[in-house]
Amino acid sequence: MRIIRDHQFVSSDDRGATVAIGNFDGVHIGHQAVIEIARNAAPDAPLGVMTFEPHPREYFAPDAPPFRLMNAGAKANRLEKLGVERLYELNFNASLSGLSAEEFARDVIAKGLGLTHVVVGADFCFGKGRTGTSVMLQEFGQRFGFGVTVAKLVETGDKQVSSTNIRAALSEGKPQEAAAMLGHLHRIEGKVITGEQRGRELGYPTANQDTSGLHQPKFGVYAVFVDVLTGPHKGSYQGAASIGVRPMFGENQPNCETFLFDFKGDLYGEEISVALVDYLRGEENFDSLEALITQMDADCARARAILDAR
Repeated sequence: MRIIRDHQFVSSDDRGATVAIGNFDGVHIGHQAVIEIARNAAPDAPLGVMTFEPHPREYFAPDAPPFRLMNAGAKANRLEKLGVERLYELNFNASLSGLSAEEFARDVIAKGLGLTHVVVGADFCFGKGRTGTSVMLQEFGQRFGFGVTVAKLVETGDKQVSSTNIRAALSEGKPQEAAAMLGHLHRIEGKVITGEQRGRELGYPTANQDTSGLHQPKFGVYAVFVDVLTGPHKGSYQGAASIGVRPMFGENQPNCETFLFDFKGDLYGEEISVALVDYLRGEENFDSLEALITQMDADCARARAILDAR
């Protein structure tokens, strides 16, 4: 998969694609449906996705609480697994955000990227002030020479599939409900960073990840699957992860600490992907380290049973 970040400097090989457009936070089943429509709209054209970095919500409200379900790298990994050949990860800046809906259709979609066909969700808005609608995009497509398909919104049960509803499920400690909307387990991806090594002292060495900038799932302990993506220990493992602020040890920034079952080795600096399978319990402040270790023993036994049953 090739990543193109500027619509003004595009090689001939990266023009003529059929593209799904959106933010694709989480790459949930609604997003996947839009991508599948794009795949079938022009089977002989390269399959692409157009998204924006930083996320427009981050750009316009940089001090708002973190909301993203995945970082840019995790999103790219997921899109590549779906067979996307061109990722138009456009730099969302003052210039791009200032384009009117018509200018975006003409200068970015038609002239800049030379797209053959675009697919958007029914609630798609674009252009300065989000004044452009999916109906307007169809009109611009006729004028500027690209096809447009508007995809219906997807529902699961009686709930609309959306990044907002997925965040709500994760905030409530319901990773399985989130997974039903995502079409895959929610994952925290990133480098293993150096922690305070308390887990090692307790007999539970953990791989620590910084979760700043991401929507925080409900704090507590989870049964998890872990993919080590780089380094000599590449592979898939089972484990238990604690997400939160570690209340026994003072004031701390939220992070994700994962204990990999039956693993020995150094993961510092490696990329890992931690998939939330089931919520076991909330964060607790124990009376002693011995009580904490006893609970960790029980957490790991329960997590093994859950993961072995899948």
